[in-house]
Amino acid sequence: MRKFVYVIIFFSFFDLFTQLPIMSPFAESLGATPFLTGLIVGIYSFSNTIGNVLSGFLTDKNGPFYVLITGLISTGIALFLYNIADNAWLLLAIRFVHGLMAGFITPAAFTYLANATANEEKGKGAAISGAFVGLAAIIGPAFSGIVASRASETAVLTVTAVIMLLLGVLAISFLRADVQGKLLHQAKADGTFLSHPDVLKAFTGAFLLMFSQGVLAYMLPLKVIHLGYDTKTSGLLLSTFGIVAILVFLLPTNRLFDVLKPVYTFAFGVALMGASLILLGQMESTESLYLLMGIYGVGFAFLFPSINSLLVGAVEPGQRGKAYGYFYAFFSLGVVAGSGITGLLALSPSGGFLMTGLILISAAIFVTLHNLLKKNAV
Repeated sequence: MRKFVYVIIFFSFFDLFTQLPIMSPFAESLGATPFLTGLIVGIYSFSNTIGNVLSGFLTDKNGPFYVLITGLISTGIALFLYNIADNAWLLLAIRFVHGLMAGFITPAAFTYLANATANEEKGKGAAISGAFVGLAAIIGPAFSGIVASRASETAVLTVTAVIMLLLGVLAISFLRADVQGKLLHQAKADGTFLSHPDVLKAFTGAFLLMFSQGVLAYMLPLKVIHLGYDTKTSGLLLSTFGIVAILVFLLPTNRLFDVLKPVYTFAFGVALMGASLILLGQMESTESLYLLMGIYGVGFAFLFPSINSLLVGAVEPGQRGKAYGYFYAFFSLGVVAGSGITGLLALSPSGGFLMTGLILISAAIFVTLHNLLKKNAV
């Protein structure tokens, strides 16, 4: 039931993106200091990283079915706990538990998809899952903002809790554990997959993808305000990149990811993202900003399936749980590093976009040269 797993992926990221507009105001409403507010926001990513890694090991040991069920139900329970948060320190503890439990879902879900998808359709499958992630990035914050303004922050989290528990119950009926059990005991690769060049590229791509997202989330609103526009413009710009990425994922262009080698789509995607960010820091008209965010969306759409394909192609089924656990840990670390480093260096929006763009383009050049040298050596 791959379609059902896609739904789970959508709501796991929906859970993440609905938190973005509401967690800081929620923390402040409970009397949190600026430092504690930042800690409350950031500790989710920290514990989520731990959850990702644990999920990977448990998935390879017990199969993705049981880990997925556990993650969905425990995340639903954790989301309900926000209703009892009456002070900032309790909210901090709940955020830690929420991030830890939510970290179990994604590696197990993507392992399930990878093991259930034919090798010749890995790229297309990754593109479709990327479309659901992009859709969650568009719908989640909008839903959260509307519901929180009309009801409360806890109302948003309660709705998500009900959805997670429902998915957990439905997953028990729709997903069969024995499907993955047959694949679980296939021969594993000799040695560790962590030393495989394609795995390292996938982890690097995951980190850079979310590093750029962290910089965008931090710097784009500042740039927009500096240009004299309101926060609505920031939201529309971020939606533009998401919509373009979804179109690339779902249109016949997704066949490219099974035709072209992922190392080339990786380099193309990350270079396109880097170039668009550098130009984004220099442009001032809204038209050019929308155009560049669209180009960034194309780059994003090429990079996401590429890093998934690199990972799946290099890792045996019996080790994919751990691989995806580390993979999504790098996702979480990338977000924190992107906003954290630019904030620590006190960079302007132009400086932050320039630094990030140069890092991404350097990565594209390195991956391309490495591949060429590898071909020449054969």
